[in-house]
Amino acid sequence: MNEIINNNELERELHDHFGYTSFQIGQREIINDVMQGKDVLGVLPTGMGKSMCFQLPAKLLNGTTIVVSPLISLMIDQVKQLKASNFKRVVALNSFLSPKVRKKVYSLLNQYKLIYVSPELLQQRELMDYLKQVRVDLLVIDEAHCISQWGHDFRPDYLRLSEVVAELNNPSVLALSATATNEIQRDIKQVLQRPNMVDHIYPMDRENIVFSVEKLANDMEKNEKISRIFHRICVPTIIYFSSRNATEQFTAFLLNEHPSLRVAFYHGGMENVDRISIQQQFMNDQLDVICCTSAFGMGINKKDIRFIIHYHFPTQLESFIQEVGRAGRDGNESVSLVLYSEHDYFLPARLIEHELPQKEALVYVFQQLYRMYKQSEQIPYKVELIETLFHLNDSQWRFLHYHLEKHGMIKGNQIIYQKENWKAAFHSINSIVYNRIQLKEQKLLQMTSWVETKSCLREQLYKGFQSTFKQPLHACCSNCGFNLENWNPIPTVIEQRNQSWKEKLSALFSTEGAAKVP
Repeated sequence: MNEIINNNELERELHDHFGYTSFQIGQREIINDVMQGKDVLGVLPTGMGKSMCFQLPAKLLNGTTIVVSPLISLMIDQVKQLKASNFKRVVALNSFLSPKVRKKVYSLLNQYKLIYVSPELLQQRELMDYLKQVRVDLLVIDEAHCISQWGHDFRPDYLRLSEVVAELNNPSVLALSATATNEIQRDIKQVLQRPNMVDHIYPMDRENIVFSVEKLANDMEKNEKISRIFHRICVPTIIYFSSRNATEQFTAFLLNEHPSLRVAFYHGGMENVDRISIQQQFMNDQLDVICCTSAFGMGINKKDIRFIIHYHFPTQLESFIQEVGRAGRDGNESVSLVLYSEHDYFLPARLIEHELPQKEALVYVFQQLYRMYKQSEQIPYKVELIETLFHLNDSQWRFLHYHLEKHGMIKGNQIIYQKENWKAAFHSINSIVYNRIQLKEQKLLQMTSWVETKSCLREQLYKGFQSTFKQPLHACCSNCGFNLENWNPIPTVIEQRNQSWKEKLSALFSTEGAAKVP
């Protein structure tokens, strides 16, 4: 590992490589420990530059830094920004690379200083064989709360990251998040098998965000409310929904009511290229409003988002804080508005109910597996066949596949039967599902209690995460006197850009550019 760099040298390196004259809260302390080869857990407020905590070390360390990132759009956005700042030795490994280009990039991995990759791709033997030939000094888990929020459910490859670290000759580990309760912090360390990580935990509240909650009778009243708002103001806005269909339907409604407003929808059911196109248009001030599910926004570094509306509230406060934190990253006043009605509770409750395979579904899957074993059948690889065979959706199967494999019931697509082992596995998996659902229902109750509180929204929001909160720079919340009707944000000045998004997308994914390392 590199020798320790003092503060003056570190600030000089920051300026030389990225043009900044000083560090933001927590950055220097985290980078110092990373440069000393320590394992670090960093929790910083949204918009406080978590990515700098690994981007500067990636420049300074002798070897390569690998960043485990949850979303392709997030990887591509960060790589684009780094290349624009003249950090050329960076690459995002994702499904957009053709087999030919991917093979070429893999053969050049030792020439990159910073490699972005998903946890799922790290399970591919071909990539790991190439990475084992590279000197990896630092492995970063960006948005590390995903380990706890997603790893135990539909993205179990997060739970395998400790095996990846061991295979890469145990580089230092840096886990970064903006929202991590004490419970989530413990879970991150346990999953990564790094109990002695150095903690750098900072308050997550943002004093420039104003909170507002309004109860309405139904969705029609919500539509009318939002439409009236856009008659009065036009600022970069994200509207969150719990339903993919709702994002599309409301986008159509808003465009009909406000033809001059530039609106688009975004959700996980869209093609990757379409999602990235929408994201980049929003980043480039070519869209005013995004109507989206929680699939949008993670890692979005657009500094002038002024307005976050929750048409439906999320299933937990952690997600809400993450989504609200996308506003006002330039430090200027921004508003969070939550609209809710009596029936809104049932939508997140149904989502929780169907996220994991419950007892009846487990019984059916075990019966099918036993029948297939007796008939010497193998588990199909295609998702569509899995859905038909086991009556599970893709995320339910990913969860179950991980646990079946963990209990030695399957290996690859082979079924391995041992009566007592299967019996123990069933009870273990059923218990895990039960406990996860109980935890999610408890978090949903916390979310609904916050929405309905008559006390200070700011105080009630953060009390489960930290002992105090900062005094707001502007108004506090709707329970403390804020009235949305009196909010008059400064309209955003839209810069004209000559290059079209199609031209930018073409350049971004050009075969020549993807495989070239200066």
